[in-house]
Parts: sequence; C-alpha cells; structure tokens
Amino acid sequence: MKLVLNFSMFLLAFFSFSNESFSLTDFQIKRFCKKEKSVSLCIKNLKEKRSDLQEGKLIEIPVKRYKK
Repeated sequence: MKLVLNFSMFLLAFFSFSNESFSLTDFQIKRFCKKEKSVSLCIKNLKEKRSDLQEGKLIEIPVKRYKK
C-alpha cells in the first residue's frame, strides 16, 4: 500500500511540474535595461535571449552582484 502511495505521489509531482519557462515581458526588459550604459544593445540582447529560450535553446544568464 505504501509503495502505491509513493508511486502515485511521484506521478503527481512529475506531471504537475511541467518543463515550462517564463520569459521576461517587454516592460520588464526595458525596466531592467534602464540602468545600463547602452540601453538599445541591452534590449536587443535580452530580446534575442528571450526568443532563444522560447525556442528551447540553452541561454547564458549573467548574474549581477547586489550593491548596497
């Protein structure tokens, strides 16, 4: 009985967490790039990465340090 319960929980978790990714909206991209030196280049790069992500290609995401 315990095996059936564990198996059903595994299947529920497996099918509930699908392989979806949520990309940034245009507004979020503009707000993020507002702080950059070259705004147009930043917007272009992020839109290209968003389209690659939606097509299923791997992308590299830069991590910015938090400044106090």
